Amino acid sequence: MADALISVLLEQLAKIAAQEAEKEIRLVVGVKKEVEKLKNKLQTVKAVLNDAEKRQVKEEAVKLWLEKLKDACYEMDDVVDEWNTAVIKLNIQKEEENAADITPVLKKKVCSFIPSPSCCFLQADKLDMRRDIAHKIKEINGKLNEIVTEKSTYGFELTRGPTLEEIERQKTTSFVDVSEICGRDKVSNYLVSILLGNCSEEERNFHVISLVGMGGIGKTTLAQLVYNNRVVQAYFDIKMWVCVSDPFDQCKVAIEILESIERQSPNMISFQILLEKICDKVRGKKFFLVLDDVWTDDHTKWEQLKNALKCGSHSSRIIVTTRKSKVAEMMESAKTVNLEVLSNEDCWLLFSKIAFFDRDVEQRRQLEDLGRQIVEKCKGLPLAAKTLGSLMRFKRSREEWKSILDNNLWEFEDVEKNLYAPLLLSYYDLSSPLRRCFSFCAVFPKDYVYSCDELVFIWMAQGYIKSKENMEIEIIARDYFENLAMRSFFQDFEKDKNDGKIKKCKMHDIVHDFALLMSKNECFTINSNIGLETDYKTTRHLQLEISKEAQFPKSIYSAKNLRTLLFVNESDYMLSTLFQHFRCLRILTLDCKYGGMLKELPDAVENFIHLRYLNLVNYCGDALPETICNLCNLQILNIEIGGTEFRKLPQRMDKLINLRHFNLDMKFDWFYVKFPRRFGRLTSLRTLNYFSVSGKDDNERCKLGELRNLNHLQGTLIINGLGSEVDACEAEKAQLKNKIGLHTLVLWFEEWDDEEIIREKDVLVLNALEPPPNLEYLKIGCYKGPTIFSNSIMSLTNLKKLDINFLCLEHLPPLGKLPFLESFRIECNDRLKKVGVEFMGIEGSKKEEKDDIIITVFPNLKSLIFFNLIEWEEWNGIGGEEEDCIRFTIMPHLQELSIGECLKLKSLPNFLRTTPLQELNMNNCTILKERYKRGIGEDWPKISHIPNIIIDYKYVQRDGQEL
Repeated sequence: MADALISVLLEQLAKIAAQEAEKEIRLVVGVKKEVEKLKNKLQTVKAVLNDAEKRQVKEEAVKLWLEKLKDACYEMDDVVDEWNTAVIKLNIQKEEENAADITPVLKKKVCSFIPSPSCCFLQADKLDMRRDIAHKIKEINGKLNEIVTEKSTYGFELTRGPTLEEIERQKTTSFVDVSEICGRDKVSNYLVSILLGNCSEEERNFHVISLVGMGGIGKTTLAQLVYNNRVVQAYFDIKMWVCVSDPFDQCKVAIEILESIERQSPNMISFQILLEKICDKVRGKKFFLVLDDVWTDDHTKWEQLKNALKCGSHSSRIIVTTRKSKVAEMMESAKTVNLEVLSNEDCWLLFSKIAFFDRDVEQRRQLEDLGRQIVEKCKGLPLAAKTLGSLMRFKRSREEWKSILDNNLWEFEDVEKNLYAPLLLSYYDLSSPLRRCFSFCAVFPKDYVYSCDELVFIWMAQGYIKSKENMEIEIIARDYFENLAMRSFFQDFEKDKNDGKIKKCKMHDIVHDFALLMSKNECFTINSNIGLETDYKTTRHLQLEISKEAQFPKSIYSAKNLRTLLFVNESDYMLSTLFQHFRCLRILTLDCKYGGMLKELPDAVENFIHLRYLNLVNYCGDALPETICNLCNLQILNIEIGGTEFRKLPQRMDKLINLRHFNLDMKFDWFYVKFPRRFGRLTSLRTLNYFSVSGKDDNERCKLGELRNLNHLQGTLIINGLGSEVDACEAEKAQLKNKIGLHTLVLWFEEWDDEEIIREKDVLVLNALEPPPNLEYLKIGCYKGPTIFSNSIMSLTNLKKLDINFLCLEHLPPLGKLPFLESFRIECNDRLKKVGVEFMGIEGSKKEEKDDIIITVFPNLKSLIFFNLIEWEEWNGIGGEEEDCIRFTIMPHLQELSIGECLKLKSLPNFLRTTPLQELNMNNCTILKERYKRGIGEDWPKISHIPNIIIDYKYVQRDGQEL
């Protein structure tokens, strides 16, 4: 991890050198040389870091040396960031001086909010501030000089490969005691079935079957179990077992394959000759090859060997075990088995076979309750059950067993050596930035549900993500997460239904313990009843949970260098005190969701000049303090509104020039929050989930045109307040069509007291907004125009979901030809009387060819909902519009139809008979209820084929059966 920190520092120091060349922000004489010295020393240390990180596992002195190095680097990072912050604030003030629209009164007001570090540039004591930074740089240089001098005493080697030599990679074989394996019968039987060809899938070439899972989950054991199956042994002509490990040596693998076949070592070294020999040996034969512990995902290293093996029979099979799902993809696996953890009972059986070996029934009875609690720590991981079973085997007393139960696993040498060795291999296979990202996860408690977006933003805020030219840092960070996920560091994935990307996940308890081990003394998760007297001087990342009755652990104030504080609090207790400490924070979460309320954010928030990530959960204040606008490094601002009091944002948010993600989480889309003027200057924004247009009486009103230059926006955008003060000209200025990264758009028009009025102006505004072309979900509320998107609706070719309500529509838009529309909902309309061919989008269809043609209407619609259309009387199908040469297929994928509060609707269209409709809801529809009454209604036969029918919230037919 020190390697990644040093790399970031070297980049920052290079920037300081460039800035120092500018006269206005030059440091005091001599500091440029100090910066160069720092760079040289860091480069010297960086060259031996790989060796140092390997040796710290067994050498305590080296570990302490690395701790000193990291402390110095963190301190240096803070100083460099303080300098950069001052430069940013200087540039902001220069822009304010030159801005014609800022009055002298406002300038004075702005300056009062600027904290002393940056204000010093414009005042007489600016030289003192620069001297202060210069002094800190020289002081750190002295500390680093001692560390560099001390380095020579350890005899470090220069940078080499990342694999730890101290961690032995066990050479696996095919031999196993089958009687010792628990809980794998089902998956082993499945694999045997595939190996024997007892499956429906036919492959032109041999099957590659990948077993994927975290270290210690039992991939090799399962492969051994299948390999030794008597039926499998008899079925294949040739059986081969190769432990591949890392690095992937093509010649070594080829030699071991030949050794497995010939039972002797080949006396050849040419890779070409080895492949020719393999091809000859397997030609036309059914072979079974196990490639155990594959790490490389480089396709070129596998390709030639795979081609040689193709000489075998098509019934040949290869099983690959790996920790990386990307390896399974690279091997072009026909089947990928993601190995799951054992059940609690199977884990207990595995543990007890070892722990209670050669013990009598009475000893087992006395220790079983503690044993079962110890097994719960394993969380289904076979290696953990074996390791702990071996540890307990020679411990006789309940006191000894209780000690193991009550302490962290890594505190026991045997456990650390055996259980964490496989995880260390995975850890040191990561790049240095990825190691930092992984170990940071230890700050969250066990069983925590990680949000992918949350991790990505936090890693960004901590500076863990190495930037690349012309690539968004969010994309790089997301790749980091995917990399860790595919290496089995996470599990229990919850994926997005639309794009299949991981949204949430968990971390296995053993992996979490390992992360704690790797971040020892840096990451802590505590509550007020734990560690009251602990010294947290070395703590960098802390999750603190305080209940209402608990005593506040004042010992955490010793964590002066804290960079992350995740504060879960049931009240606003001690906030003002907290804000006087922890000046180095990059991440701050204030979470009062467990019954408490965060009523006010102190003005002292401006003390956190390094802050990049601010997350306020259950915030119940009416506003944010103006001083928050001085956090010029802030990148992510999340506010979860806990009440209805929150009404406005700070006036000078435009100073948050580094803000990339601003999320207002509110209970209702239409909730109104006043946005400040000049908000549109935040051109770095990628996320803006909510935006309000201010009213006409506001001197500092925020216009819709502020969105004009925010073209990097992605995801969801809710726009509220599209009322009397927004005209078509202002709507066009918003340039929504240029925000191609948006996939969800919600437009809320202003509610008027007179709900009957038709507003023609709404039509002009809506058409002028021109939604972005890649939109997938559109919702329109409180719209009072008689038509909707009459011209541009067909341009939304990616639209999947459309919701519209509070309308005066007289005709529905022509949605039938939208190729990907899956859901349409319309509600609260008091003008619509008829739905017909205009809704289908086929009005005016004409014969264009001599042969018959088929037009598909609503080709992907699955859900259709009509609610509270109080004047709706008719719903017609195609009727007379269909000609002899034109045939229509209508809603071929419709699954759900719901009609509620439509008192005047007389009947349903005939085309519903030809749809695959699975559920029909009709609630408070007086006429329909009588016409479609089960068994006796005149139109019941038209819907009787639908499996599930609900009328007035009660099933009348379920799964085709009468209720």
